[in-house]
Amino acid sequence: MTVVADGLERELSSARRNVFLLTMAQAILASAGPIVFSIGGIAGYELLGEDKSLATAPLTGFNIGVSLGAVLVAILARLLGRAYGFVAGAVISAMGGLMAAIALFRSDFWMMAAGFLLIGISSGFAQKIRFAAADASPSFYKPRAISWILAGGVISAVLGPQLVILTKDLFEPVLFAGAFVAMVPLSLTAIILFLLLRLPDTSSARAGQHAEPTRPLAEIVLSQRFLTGMICGISSYALMTFMMTGAPLAMVIGCGFSQDLATLGIQWHVLAMFGPSFFTGMLIQRFGTEKVVAAGLLVLMACAAIAHAGIELWNFWGALILLGVGWNFGFIGSTAIVASSYRPHEADKVQGFHDIVLFGTVALASFSSGKVFNAYGWQTINLVFWPVAGLSLALVLALAYRERNRRR
Repeated sequence: MTVVADGLERELSSARRNVFLLTMAQAILASAGPIVFSIGGIAGYELLGEDKSLATAPLTGFNIGVSLGAVLVAILARLLGRAYGFVAGAVISAMGGLMAAIALFRSDFWMMAAGFLLIGISSGFAQKIRFAAADASPSFYKPRAISWILAGGVISAVLGPQLVILTKDLFEPVLFAGAFVAMVPLSLTAIILFLLLRLPDTSSARAGQHAEPTRPLAEIVLSQRFLTGMICGISSYALMTFMMTGAPLAMVIGCGFSQDLATLGIQWHVLAMFGPSFFTGMLIQRFGTEKVVAAGLLVLMACAAIAHAGIELWNFWGALILLGVGWNFGFIGSTAIVASSYRPHEADKVQGFHDIVLFGTVALASFSSGKVFNAYGWQTINLVFWPVAGLSLALVLALAYRERNRRR
């Protein structure tokens, strides 16, 4: 009995060490997202000539990179192991930051877009850190491990915007270059943390452990449950990206607020994205996934209403905070719906299909944001929320009605 207890204690101690290192590394790498979205649209706007409609194209490159990174990290983890795969992601982040900084010195718009693509690829690596934390932990510790990784998102929500505020004038008159150069020491710190990891080998997990046949992909993705979860998740994520990308442009270019106020707005938004994660799971257990998703979609509608009501600072900040909360409820709940639509041994192909459609749509949303703002203004961005969120709300309520009748 003592031997078993000692072994479990050693396993738990190792898990806590790995989770701590992964949390700190994730917080560092994920801070690139707030940096990019705080200044990417403004920098792109300044680098363009008379036609400003492509101002958010670099942010589209970032979102495309996230999708590519989610695939690349799986390949490198299989070839090099997870720890060295994450090291490669940190190296890519440093390269992207340097490329974006050089692009600003050269006033090269498309070079900046390429740098954002690399930063996005690195962020795709960071998306997988939560799985590494869970796999490195005993079963009873997995929920807490994931919670710690989510806490890393809160840290990055503060770290990224504060770096922008502190370093944006470092190479004046070339604004914002300092924030991208600062990504290099951040990446080096993440590399050191990754090299200290001692992750278990998970290559043989789940092999041959299922008895049920694997269904065709089309059968799974055409089911009501999967389609509802995917559409609601895509709506939540795309609407969030659509407004988050356009908000700094509207605040600085459209309304004359300072870059620092726009950056702080993004900081509060990202905090609102990750902060509720500590109790979203409990809300899902208490009320059910469909009700939590519906609540998230309603919050997104409220966000649009506040943004549409005026162009004061509180309108922007209030809308961005609600945007983060609505995304959290909508996306996490939708992910839970999708996860319940397939069997464990079907996960890889279904998740791959889901992520390709998701991040492709998110990239389109970020690209469209700049064009819509340039052509029609901030108010039109807000009006898009109502039909998209309304359709998703109808779908999730229909699913909830069906599930309630099925349980009777």
